[in-house]
Amino acid sequence: MSILRKIYTFLIDIVETLLLAAAVFLVIYVFLFRPFQVNGDSMYPNFTDKEYILTNIIVLNFKTPQKGEVIVFKAPQDPEKDFIKRVIATPGDKIYIKDGSVFLNGGELNENKYLNSQVKTYAGSFLKEGQEVTVPKENYLVMGDNRAYSSDSREWGFVPKKSIIGESFFVYWPPGKMGIVRSP
Repeated sequence: MSILRKIYTFLIDIVETLLLAAAVFLVIYVFLFRPFQVNGDSMYPNFTDKEYILTNIIVLNFKTPQKGEVIVFKAPQDPEKDFIKRVIATPGDKIYIKDGSVFLNGGELNENKYLNSQVKTYAGSFLKEGQEVTVPKENYLVMGDNRAYSSDSREWGFVPKKSIIGESFFVYWPPGKMGIVRSP
């Protein structure tokens, strides 16, 4: 009988451990971090297709997205899809594109920390060449790092704060790229 009791105790310990692990995972997933898979090359070379990142979903309860940070949000054209882009302008900022460069609040935006200096940014159907727009309250203007191959605010406009899921902070796949997402 003692052997059955030991087996029973062992099985109960395993079940308790699995339940605790599942509960911890659920709390982390629901309240703190959410995994996200990069689809496409719009953030190349900083993020590549099929990379997996963790998005901090609680941080935006304590601060607003800042210029240069990488965020995940509900796609404006299809809320069933999530996009990853870099915040270029925040509420109240004035922005325009001219001759392949981005101008923010009257000066040329220095993006050398995350873009090759040869990258040109061209206007789109929303953010037209030479036409200045002001980012409204509770909205953000975002762009992909691979400007020539990114569907972003230049095409479809601002991202409302309520559509933002979180801030990207850690690449966990592939293992060779594992690390903290650095913001300028």
